[in-house]
Amino acid sequence: MKLTFLGTGTSMGVPVVACRCAVCQSTDWHDKHLRTSALVETDEGKNILIDIGPDFREQMLREKVTHLDSILITHAHRDHVAGLDDIRSFNYVQNQKMEVFCNHEARVAIERDYHYIFVPHEFPGLPEANLHELSGDEPFHAAGVEIMPIKAMHKLLPVLGFRIGPLVYITDANYISPNEMEKLKGADILVINALRKAKHFSHYCLPEALEIIAAVQPREAYLTHVSHEMGFYAEVSNELPPHVHIAYDGLQIE
Repeated sequence: MKLTFLGTGTSMGVPVVACRCAVCQSTDWHDKHLRTSALVETDEGKNILIDIGPDFREQMLREKVTHLDSILITHAHRDHVAGLDDIRSFNYVQNQKMEVFCNHEARVAIERDYHYIFVPHEFPGLPEANLHELSGDEPFHAAGVEIMPIKAMHKLLPVLGFRIGPLVYITDANYISPNEMEKLKGADILVINALRKAKHFSHYCLPEALEIIAAVQPREAYLTHVSHEMGFYAEVSNELPPHVHIAYDGLQIE
């Protein structure tokens, strides 16, 4: 199984439009972050996308992705679903609807914001998708792979993380209940959001993410959904434990 970080930035990305801070002006490409998304390639060659934000088209072209089997949605904030209209390209090439999995709150928001996808229509240029609502309690199958959803909270919004075999991927969370933490045990790779060093009202900050990592004890951990307030990639990386890394766009993990 291979994980590719398509984007690793927060909702405004890095650099932030109109920002003149030192991080946004950095010439180190590790400090450039598109909006958060990831691609999981199974050993059978199936491609599972986690979140489909506004940079989806650019990310697919950059990584030369030619097929996509399923999409997992963590939650329906725009930086995680704004690219949904662009599944049309895969509909055309694959001649089938896209399978999309999400929780109840995301389903309601997606059906509202992308209503034209889910109502009967005869126009051939519209995106096509099957939307599957997850309870968050039971494992499900996407692209032939068993996946365990992990319920978390993004302030007041329920969000989903996902465990795919030895990989756990969680973003935009600031609370995971003790019961849900049990689903993280034994993970080999843990991906978790860490917005910045200072505490935030709806995202884990760096110290909080490190606490989760210490509790789970994965072999390797990767921080995603970072903002320009985190600081320079090179400097922050030197402050982290050896098995904890700031994820960057294009990073691939086997």
